[in-house]
Amino acid sequence: VQLQASGGGLVQTGGSLRLSCAASDSSYAMAWFRQAPGKEREFVAGVSWNGGRTAYADSVKGRFTISRDNAKNTVDLQMNSLNVDDTAVYYCAADRSSLVVQSTRPDRYDSWGQGTLVTVSS
Repeated sequence: VQLQASGGGLVQTGGSLRLSCAASDSSYAMAWFRQAPGKEREFVAGVSWNGGRTAYADSVKGRFTISRDNAKNTVDLQMNSLNVDDTAVYYCAADRSSLVVQSTRPDRYDSWGQGTLVTVSS
């Protein structure tokens, strides 16, 4: 599957951004990860194939919302109340072996988009 992430940019603390991931198809679980400079890639949010189940990292619960539109083959990440700790390259990923989010480990996901940079300024 091909994934194309977009929507990153520069935003001030407290602001919002919406990331979008365009996929070539949508028959599996998908997730957003992020990687800050000098840190490991970490799970942000995931969504089941039909959007019915979602999962979030504790650090973004209540601020970020993941959603998908299978008619458009897109998975979006609405990010609100951003802070400097959210600065990272954000990647969308697909777990083609599962319909639901099975893991927060990056090695579970076998398809990755190119990443989009989110910078939050203080």
